[in-house]
Amino acid sequence: MSTNDTARTTVFVEGQELAAQIASGDRPVLLDVRWALGRSDGRAQYLAGHLPGAVYVDLETELAAQATPADGRHPLPDVASLEAAARRWGVRAGGSVVAYDAIGGMSAARAWWLLRWAGVLGVRLLDGGLAGWLSVGGSLEAGEVSAPAGDVVLVPGALATLDADDAAGLASAGVLLDARAGERYRGEVEPVDPRAGHIAGAVSAPTSENLDADGRFLGAQALRDRFAALGVPGASQVGVYCGSGVTAAHEVAALASIGVEAALYPGSWSQWSADPDRAVTTGPDPR
Repeated sequence: MSTNDTARTTVFVEGQELAAQIASGDRPVLLDVRWALGRSDGRAQYLAGHLPGAVYVDLETELAAQATPADGRHPLPDVASLEAAARRWGVRAGGSVVAYDAIGGMSAARAWWLLRWAGVLGVRLLDGGLAGWLSVGGSLEAGEVSAPAGDVVLVPGALATLDADDAAGLASAGVLLDARAGERYRGEVEPVDPRAGHIAGAVSAPTSENLDADGRFLGAQALRDRFAALGVPGASQVGVYCGSGVTAAHEVAALASIGVEAALYPGSWSQWSADPDRAVTTGPDPR
């Protein structure tokens, strides 16, 4: 197995592998992180049908602190709150965790990143999410699941983060990837944040392009090719931002799966664009 293959298996788990793991009695904690911008029915979707034994994770209240203009729409939660939530989910010291959603990992990646950032090594994303599970014959169950309390102790800082000044510097000294849709990067539309555009020097790298038509992550070679075209190989440092630090985590996961460490800017565009002292650039990627 190559280094890149090894990296991939530490980030993603395939539906067939997960099913075999559960059948063997080695059941990971399953986190259902169904959320999407502008929707509030994640819990209802979960209650209607989820992986057997999965607990629901509320992105807005458990994977983020309260939104403020100064901190952005999804600031990082304080560690004590995140630890209490993780214990409610049943996460135990040294145990394994699998997070999933129904949108190609776009929201589940936030749980993956936060737990990795807080020192939980055994957390992976279910590649293909709910559809990937169903495609291998996986069953669903309805209703709420209350997991036995976990005992995990979280220690922040295992993954790198950027603040606004770091992001501004990285855009010129390294590679700063903008994971939002291209039209938001270019400033043609801005559906939710104060100003339209992007951080000067940032590279347009829409998160959606990490996935294939079935909502699975691209293969390792395809991801290497994608990020090579964006200038990632050889960069002294790589950083990622998005609208509010959610889908940027998806890009960090994609990079981690090919052995590239990237820092995440949690405040992202929601913080940057709310600060009148921060310059905003519009137009296409100059590359």
